[in-house]
Amino acid sequence: MREAIIRTVSGLLYISILVASILSSELIFIGLFYILGLICLIEMQKLLHLKSYALYVVQALLFYLFSFLKFDQNATLLLLAVTIFVNLFLVKDLLVIRKIPVFEKKKYIIIIFYLISSVIFLTLIPTIEGKFKPKLVVGIFGLIWTNDTFAYIIGKNFGKRKLFERISPNKTIEGFIGGIIFTAIVSYFISIYTDFLSYKDWIGLAFFISIFGTLGDLIQSKFKRQAGVKDSGNLMPGHGGLFDRLDSIIFASPFIYAYLYLLNYVS
Repeated sequence: MREAIIRTVSGLLYISILVASILSSELIFIGLFYILGLICLIEMQKLLHLKSYALYVVQALLFYLFSFLKFDQNATLLLLAVTIFVNLFLVKDLLVIRKIPVFEKKKYIIIIFYLISSVIFLTLIPTIEGKFKPKLVVGIFGLIWTNDTFAYIIGKNFGKRKLFERISPNKTIEGFIGGIIFTAIVSYFISIYTDFLSYKDWIGLAFFISIFGTLGDLIQSKFKRQAGVKDSGNLMPGHGGLFDRLDSIIFASPFIYAYLYLLNYVS
C-alpha cells in the first residue's frame, strides 16, 4: 500500500511538472527537456557501461543548434533521416538479433541518434508549423500515457498471448491492441478540444504513438536486460529512472515529427 502511494505521488508530481513546463513557454519547455535528456543520457551511459564527457558536449551543441536556434531546415531533415534510419536498425536488432550489438560497438552512434537527437525532435514538434503550440505536445504525452495505461490494464486482466516474452514477459498482444484502441478513442476527444489537426490526423498520430511507443519500450527493456538491471535508475520513487518513463516518447518522437511534417507539407 505504501509503495503504491509513493508511486502515485511520484507519478502525479512528474506529470504536473511536465505539463506546467510545457504550457509555460517555449524556452522553459526546451530547457526542461534539455535537463531531462541530460539525465537520460547519464542513465543510458550507465546501462552501456560508458563514461564519455564528449557526449554531453555533443548534446549541448545539438540542442543549441536545432532546438534553440532552429538554424536550418535542410539540416533538420538530414538529422531526421539519420535518426529514423538508426532507430529502424534498432527495431531490426530487437526482432531478429538476440543481443543488440550496441554493447560491443556503435555505442556513440546509438546514443547520439537514438537518444540525443530523438529528444531534440520532441522539442521541435510544437513549432513544426512555425508557431509554438504547447497543447500539441501535451496531447501527444496524453496519448502516450493512455496507451501505456490501457495496455497494462487490459494486458493484466485479459492478456493471454505474449507480445515479446523474451524481452518483456508482462506485455501481451491483447494489451497492445487495447492500448491502440483506447489511444484512438482519446485522440478523438483531444481533436475536439484543440484547434489544430483533424480527427483523422489525431487518429493517425494515435497509431504512430502506440506502435512506435511500444517498440521504444521494448528496445529500452532489451538494453536493461543486456545490462542485467531492472531499472535505468532510481530518480523517481516507485518508477525507476527517468529513462524508464520517457523511453516510449523518446523513440517515437522522430517518427511523430516526420508524420506531422508530411501532414504540414501535403497541406
